[in-house]
Amino acid sequence: MNEEVDVLLSNPYLSTLAFFTVAVIALVVFLTLFELVTKYDDWAEIKKGNISVAMATGGKIFGICNLFRFAILNNDTMIHSLIWAGYGFVLLLVAYFIFEFLTPYFKIDEEIKNDNKAVGLLSMMISISLSYVVGACVT
Repeated sequence: MNEEVDVLLSNPYLSTLAFFTVAVIALVVFLTLFELVTKYDDWAEIKKGNISVAMATGGKIFGICNLFRFAILNNDTMIHSLIWAGYGFVLLLVAYFIFEFLTPYFKIDEEIKNDNKAVGLLSMMISISLSYVVGACVT
């Protein structure tokens, strides 16, 4: 079975399609997990025009996809790429909780839900920046 998969993945078009498909599915799963830890409904807030939620969610999307970029570039197999991207996602999730903990003056989720653009922008930048740090560590 592995030999057939290896032959299929040796085709750059099929390999690209496979990595793309896995990354999109993982992105949906990871965003769902992020949604579970936030105290607001991301997509309902975005539909209402909440720019702060859109920035924070966009930062999460960029961060997760950036982790996949590094994982795919630095690993030979799909499973290793998925493992590294998953590990990076866990680190981004931990960073989210640290960000919330290190701001005792206000609640991050409440500020983002209330469309505090400064907090939304900061949240976005943290997700993006840390994805580069984690990505640089991927082997």
